[in-house]
Amino acid sequence: MLIPLEEAQATVLAGCRALEPVEVGWSEATSGQVVAADVVAAAAVPAFANTAMDGYAVRAADVATVPVRLPVVGEVAAGHPASRPLRAGEAMRIFTGAPIPEGADAVVMVEHTTRLNGAGEVGGEQVEIHEPAVAGDHIRPPGDDFRPGDVIVVAGDELTPGRLGALRTVGVERFPVHPRPRVGVLSTGDELVQTGPLGPGQIYDSNRPTLLALAAAAGAVPVDLGHVVDDEASITAVITAGAEGCDVVLSTGGVSMGDTDLVKVVLDNLASAGGGAMRWMQVAIKPAKPLAFGVVAEVPVLGLPGNPVSSMVSFELFARPAIRRRAGHPDARLLRPSLAGRADEDLPRRPDGKVQFVRVVARVADGELHVRSAGGQGSHQLSAMARANALAVLPDGPGVSAGDRVDLLLLGEA
Repeated sequence: MLIPLEEAQATVLAGCRALEPVEVGWSEATSGQVVAADVVAAAAVPAFANTAMDGYAVRAADVATVPVRLPVVGEVAAGHPASRPLRAGEAMRIFTGAPIPEGADAVVMVEHTTRLNGAGEVGGEQVEIHEPAVAGDHIRPPGDDFRPGDVIVVAGDELTPGRLGALRTVGVERFPVHPRPRVGVLSTGDELVQTGPLGPGQIYDSNRPTLLALAAAAGAVPVDLGHVVDDEASITAVITAGAEGCDVVLSTGGVSMGDTDLVKVVLDNLASAGGGAMRWMQVAIKPAKPLAFGVVAEVPVLGLPGNPVSSMVSFELFARPAIRRRAGHPDARLLRPSLAGRADEDLPRRPDGKVQFVRVVARVADGELHVRSAGGQGSHQLSAMARANALAVLPDGPGVSAGDRVDLLLLGEA
């Protein structure tokens, strides 16, 4: 009996929980990790008033009427505060990021000044100011970026370079994140060849490198568990070892209805031995109908189909959400982004009680996404998957006609 996609996804996610947080320093954390708790600023940033421009620190009252000449009595650079306060009728040369001298309340941009020889304290320089200033001009006040108590990142936020920079600028040294899940990948099947010439009935093992790359792209640490022949004891040993050293295990092949489809048998035995249960599902989707799922030693194990495209689509719909759940992502961010596009050609299908995922190429034109088929849609045809940057989601029915709207799961940039 076919089960709805949403039910199958819920079954998988119910067996996955976020990995326990660990505390890391900002230099250890990486983009893509998920923050496990809110992080707040303990101090103001900037901690002191500083200049946003190169120019001259002045008192606004002294330059209300221009032009005016003032003696230049010092220079202030970033990391080098003024040696004394600024007094009425004086100016100090100041460089971007430098602290505002005591007594100054404005900065005049250097473009609005002319440096002159005169009677100033530093080499006798003067500056002629050509534009008036008002108090606060080009000054960044304390707390202009962050104030004490401001939330820098929220639990569930994904670390980005900008967020890492923000954590560092407020002086946060350590904070909790969910670890990147270790995802073990094994391929099964007597027909698979790793290298060398193909013999009769043999094919190259494309699923394992593909799934390892997909796991890495999902933010995980990929672990290659190798290729296993169609032997129950061998498959059992590799999945058991994978569950001991990984946070998610993916196998490919051996989940259909044939006598040599042993992965579902192994998962059932292992899950039962641990007090759990394996579920073998025939999901109402095309491709990627068969799916096995169980929890072995508290580690989710997904048995994906062996056909290459089915394996990739199954990864997107089930394994990727499982990996991201383990990584601590909130529910709304488990699946790929979903957008609507417009079909530039017919995308036909036959009613069969399934949701169909069609490999398409989506491109932006005239302010919207335009969609065309990426090629052959057979579950063995990787050529279309190699070209596709989206999956068109076609509900049960006759398909989509040219010009119609179509829902998309984005796999890459359009």
